Amino acid sequence: MSMSMYIRVIVRTTAVYLSLLILVRIMGKREIGQLSPFDLVVAILMGELAAFALEVESDLLETLLPLALIGLFELLLSFASLKNHTLRRLITGSPTVVIKNGRILYRSLKKNRYNISDLLSQLREKDVFSPSEVEYAVLEPSGRLSVLRKSQQRAVTPSDLGLETEYEGLAYPLICDGVVQEETLEKLSLSREWLDEQLRQRKIGAAQDVALALIETDGSLYVSTKDAEDHGTSAGLVP
Repeated sequence: MSMSMYIRVIVRTTAVYLSLLILVRIMGKREIGQLSPFDLVVAILMGELAAFALEVESDLLETLLPLALIGLFELLLSFASLKNHTLRRLITGSPTVVIKNGRILYRSLKKNRYNISDLLSQLREKDVFSPSEVEYAVLEPSGRLSVLRKSQQRAVTPSDLGLETEYEGLAYPLICDGVVQEETLEKLSLSREWLDEQLRQRKIGAAQDVALALIETDGSLYVSTKDAEDHGTSAGLVP
């Protein structure tokens, strides 16, 4: 293979990779299990076109054009479905109640070509071992099952006991894989000097040695090093 051929392969691969990256971003922040049937078809088609575009013999621009058109159609349909409820239901489908007050709605299962074995399997994944424990079970357009247990079967919560609980916010990462999150420090009005002092108190030489450090919801500092056998994990209250 000549040098010019190597360059063509590198350019083609980079172009296809960047194109797919842009298209995936256009499709939004959805997991594979949350894709609608329409989105799944688009994803499969994109994979086929990308494989064809990587062939050295094909024309790069001609093979990237269908990918660009698919991304454009996906974007247009996404905006249209936001405005039109009927179109949205046609594209993504609609949720279906499959269990109501402990009774399996067999016609709904049959309509969605969803068998009893699949239903029982997804119930077990929700720690439900009998349909009699379920108030409502809804089959979502993504194929996932949402389950509302009967009130007698739910775990007791603090609100059930009339207990007051403190607010719990988000934990903020300060160091991720050895990299200090400067924006988070600034947001929390914490200095780099303060963070370095916290590491020194735990006998950690540098931020590069830290796998994860974050401020817990209760205000404590959690630190886990890359070499747990040497440093372990430690936590201390933020002064």
